[in-house]
Amino acid sequence: MAEITVYGAGAFGLAIAWECVRRGAKVRVIDPFGPGAGSSGGIVGALAPHTPENWNAKKDFQFRSLLAAGAFWAEVQEAGGLSAGHARDGRLQPIADDRALALAKAREVSAAELWEGQAVWRVIPRAEAGDWAPVSAMGYLIHDTLSGRMHPRQACDALVAAIQAKGGEIVTEGPEEGAVIHATGWWGLKALSEKYGKTVGNGVKGQAALFDLDRSGLPQLYADSLHIVPHADGTVAVGSTSEREFDAPDTVDDQLEAVIERARAALPELAEAHVLARWAGVRPRAKSRAPMLGALPDADGQFIANGGFKIGFGMAPGVARVMADLVLEGRDGIPQGFRVEDNL
Repeated sequence: MAEITVYGAGAFGLAIAWECVRRGAKVRVIDPFGPGAGSSGGIVGALAPHTPENWNAKKDFQFRSLLAAGAFWAEVQEAGGLSAGHARDGRLQPIADDRALALAKAREVSAAELWEGQAVWRVIPRAEAGDWAPVSAMGYLIHDTLSGRMHPRQACDALVAAIQAKGGEIVTEGPEEGAVIHATGWWGLKALSEKYGKTVGNGVKGQAALFDLDRSGLPQLYADSLHIVPHADGTVAVGSTSEREFDAPDTVDDQLEAVIERARAALPELAEAHVLARWAGVRPRAKSRAPMLGALPDADGQFIANGGFKIGFGMAPGVARVMADLVLEGRDGIPQGFRVEDNL
């Protein structure tokens, strides 16, 4: 008999299942489409922090999740033998004007306090970053050492292998047993909205591209509102669009071609790089914009973990920890702003 049933084999569902199974629980993950079939099977994998200012529970939770990522993914790899492609290689961002430069320098000071000496945010001359530096009107860049990256598809595979190595099940269908955790992405948010007769969350489509360019070990870039992420496998991912309205959730169109052109303008090194793949998917966005975590108020033994949106993998270590604490041990460490009632 499984003690935990998890619906949804994406970032949150698999991470929670792993945390539960590593603590000794019997776990069954059910997803009719298989692991990483939704937005968690994407290609970008930018693990980027919020700006170090106006600190709140959401920013602190993500900060601690990013710090925990190294040990989290290392343990997953040790258990299952597969790498998620994780590394904390940092991030570079161009500075556009005098106002942005002054703001970046102010954040340099606040990061020294808020990031507790675990990472730095600093302003550097563009020349210091070498050929990988994005175009910067001011000749300066922001360099932070908290940002990391992983490959979403590889991360899903690594989690599946680790869960199975510990005796957990990953199935397309099966009986519901024990406590039930719903991590069902944007379709789950849509179903909750219909159940409660109000908007709980929705889906935001994103499109991304994968380039044949080996810049492994270099920082990710954030330029012209695009994430440019060098992966360990010798590719560079670029994304993404944010589409509130869409007809086809998993098809690419001319909006992605515009993203590719913007990326090549921001980073000349991409100009001659071949596009290996194009991807589209829909990310779950809860009403509060933070993850939606906790017990459903009208269903005993039923829990929800949804709304990762663009930061699902970055939040995954922390989400897995607090959900396992709640479901297995009855300890509620979910911060304000993340709770189910914040969205109902």
